[in-house]
Amino acid sequence: MNRRVLLFLPLLGFIGLAMFFYYGLGQDPSYRDSALMTRDFPAFEASTLEDPERQVDQSLLTGEITLVNVWGEWCPACKQEMPQLLDLADRGIRMVGINYRDTREKGREFLDEFGNPFEVNIFDPEGDLGFDLGVYGAPETFLVDAQGVIRYHHTGYLSPEDVRNTLLPEVEKWR
Repeated sequence: MNRRVLLFLPLLGFIGLAMFFYYGLGQDPSYRDSALMTRDFPAFEASTLEDPERQVDQSLLTGEITLVNVWGEWCPACKQEMPQLLDLADRGIRMVGINYRDTREKGREFLDEFGNPFEVNIFDPEGDLGFDLGVYGAPETFLVDAQGVIRYHHTGYLSPEDVRNTLLPEVEKWR
């Protein structure tokens, strides 16, 4: 009797692994929640893209709702989502950019070509702030409330539908 049970162990192991991989591969990683959700925006001190002499820190993100967008000149999806970001800025939503793993020259050229919806652009050439935010690529967008707490995180390109169906309701929820 025990020998017959042992014959089914490899089959049970295979079924278990198949279920594990089916479940794991079926998940969309772009819908993952940030580990920083409901936490304060990480402390930082950095210069702005526009002015290497101007230093900013996390106090920049307090006082009003702010969308923080991680972008780079090298990122094709960042170019695609720029019309949505310009529209959000036109709607009066405060935007702060993090120019991620870029050069000042390339970042400035990008903004000259595609427009600049950002009140301030934090210059993050080594990706240190991006690392603290858990960013694994650009674009990524964080909604930070008036107390500097991260309330929403969007990974990847912001489509017009994402803005209309998800981002704008989140902004209204935290205003």
